[in-house]
Amino acid sequence: MERMPALFIGHGSPMNAIEENTFVKEWKALKDKLPHPEAILSVSAHWFTSGTKVSDSRAPETIYDMYGFPKELYEIIYKAKGAPQFAHKTQQIISRQVAIDNTWGYDHGTWSVLHRIYPEADIPVFQLSVDRNASVLEHYKIGQELTKLREQGVLIFGSGNVVHNLARISWEMEGGYTWAEEFDAYIKENIVSRKDDNVLNYHKIGTSSTLAFTSLDHYAPLLYVLGASHKSEQITVFNDSCILGSLSMTSYLFE
Repeated sequence: MERMPALFIGHGSPMNAIEENTFVKEWKALKDKLPHPEAILSVSAHWFTSGTKVSDSRAPETIYDMYGFPKELYEIIYKAKGAPQFAHKTQQIISRQVAIDNTWGYDHGTWSVLHRIYPEADIPVFQLSVDRNASVLEHYKIGQELTKLREQGVLIFGSGNVVHNLARISWEMEGGYTWAEEFDAYIKENIVSRKDDNVLNYHKIGTSSTLAFTSLDHYAPLLYVLGASHKSEQITVFNDSCILGSLSMTSYLFE
């Protein structure tokens, strides 16, 4: 069986689920670039839990975990089936405790992107949570364990943002603050050169790392994908930009 890619998407605003822009254009193009997976494992910034959890629901619900957006957004229902068999395999291959939890569903970190890549929702999807208590290294090590799933036809999909500081958003800015651009470029440089230790020890860059995010929720999905990738793989960087001052849309494909 062909080894599936590992993919990290800077998902940005939920509005990307209904708007047409350069970022969405790149997402849509992925369908023809990616091999057809048996299932998709989504690690979304928006399932941020105490402990690691996985959903084995056969039909996860679409969750609207955002407020104040147009009605059109809340009318999207992502009808992909779940993947209980792969959820159970995931529980087995991760060495730390993983709880089955079906109180969640497809949050907007998952469906706002997959709705554009796979609008037919014909590929089973299951979610793995981001443990709020885990260290940067622990997130990365979970990703390393997830590598096995790629050999079984599972696309590893991380959804977050390398720079994500909503308190500093500037609605008037098209690009990013200097510190946001600096941090995003630093992470990109070290991912492309496969200096994973620098991505894990991101604080070494200094001040920009303290401004890039205030919680690991949106950064951690990148670490799962990076851990699940192989150092010999080709890396494609796309949507390489910061917007609204303090948000990075930069995305990575490992194949």
